[in-house]
Amino acid sequence: MHRHGYKGRKFGRETDQRLALTRGLMCSLIKYQSITTTLARAKEIRRTTEKLVTLAKKGGLSNRRLIISRLNDIETAALLVDIIAPQIKRDSGYLKIERAGYRRGDNAEMGTISFVDEISFEEAKKAEPKKAEEPAKKAAPTKKAPAKKTATKKEDK
Repeated sequence: MHRHGYKGRKFGRETDQRLALTRGLMCSLIKYQSITTTLARAKEIRRTTEKLVTLAKKGGLSNRRLIISRLNDIETAALLVDIIAPQIKRDSGYLKIERAGYRRGDNAEMGTISFVDEISFEEAKKAEPKKAEEPAKKAAPTKKAPAKKTATKKEDK
């Protein structure tokens, strides 16, 4: 039996569980810029995360919506599009995987996946223009019109 034409790893899980696992790992990677997981999981999420970063670098509303649909997390998608993608200077190869030894319980090979470029959240926050808060204006009191009575059929007769 040959395995030609099959993409991706199954991780011994059903489709919905596997999708939830990869989405969770991608969201964690985007939030924290570096995570340690098994080497197979790191290699698998590198494929999909690099495609998301490419979409984020292109920008646009449709690409933002694609990223939101693939991550299922609006805040993480906004973080990727607005803060991380503008700081990445390369065209591809945004992530790196470093081997991190073996897990103690089952001896699984571990890896740390992280962005190649250094991402700074402080610089991105400083770059955002702050809007001057306007003092709350006092609204002039308005006169309320008296409520009109509607006549029913019994009252009309």
